[in-house]
Amino acid sequence: QVQLVESGGALVQAGGSLVLSCAASGRTISNYAMAWFRQAPGKEREFVAAIHYNGGSTSYADSVKGRFTISRDNAERTVALRMNNLKPEDTAVYYCNADPNVYTVKAHSRYDSWGQGTQVTVSS
Repeated sequence: QVQLVESGGALVQAGGSLVLSCAASGRTISNYAMAWFRQAPGKEREFVAAIHYNGGSTSYADSVKGRFTISRDNAERTVALRMNNLKPEDTAVYYCNADPNVYTVKAHSRYDSWGQGTQVTVSS
């Protein structure tokens, strides 16, 4: 089991940037595809970005494509989400998760547990 802790959330103005971090403990993450999700108040949790085991392939939700970049450092056991040109609609609690199966990593319903997340608030 991989334990994950998210950090880096903050209050920023529209057009600003943030870098979120997901730190893993318990075991190596090199055997896991990793993904970021977010949940806005009153809305379902949604997929944001995912990255293959070795970082060679990434995937993004259409709403963040071109603005967000996911990356990973398996040696440091961290996954980052760089967010540029933030918009008020990006306001949400952001979570990361790990899936040994790259084909299901984007499905938020497949996860039984979540970390505490990190709050991102974008003011207009």
